[in-house]
Order: sequence, then structure tokens, then C-alpha cells
Amino acid sequence: MRAATPVLAAFLALACGSVARAAEMRPPPGASSCTGCHAEGAAMGVLDGRPADEIAGALEAFRSGARPATLMDRIAKGFDAQESRAIAAWFAAQGPR
Repeated sequence: MRAATPVLAAFLALACGSVARAAEMRPPPGASSCTGCHAEGAAMGVLDGRPADEIAGALEAFRSGARPATLMDRIAKGFDAQESRAIAAWFAAQGPR
């Protein structure tokens, strides 16, 4: 039984690590609404790989009205600062595609 313990421990570590990585790969709530316009080949610039501070700052500027927009100001108002930072961090971690 002792010989199986290290193998079992290694298997569990890999399995738990895979589950954790899968959870990290899921976008935060709201991020999927961005990809319609900000995905590769879409109408607006790609967000993947942009600095998180840049994305969060743009969302704040749209939300406050400091950055004029026809649509993004209304979309950005749907996210609070914490949600905006989570979305920005997720897109930044995606890296350029």
C-alpha cells in the first residue's frame, strides 16, 4: 500500500492542478460580452494581451464620461470598478492571439 501512496499523491496533485487551471481559464462574468467587438477579426481592437491597467482605465474613463463613446459608456456602466479590474486582468493574461 505504501508504494501506491506516492503514485496516488502525484495523480491527485495533477488532477487538482488541472481543475485549478481550468477554473483560471474561465473568464470572469462580463468578459464574454467584450469579445463580440474586441476579438480577433472583429470591428474594434483586440483586448487579449493588452495591459490590465490600460483596459481598466479605459473602462473607468468610459464609465465616468471622461472618454466619449457611442456605446462603450453604456456598457462600462454595467461593471463596477472591481468587475472591471477582473475583466481587464483576464484579458491581459490571455496574451496576444
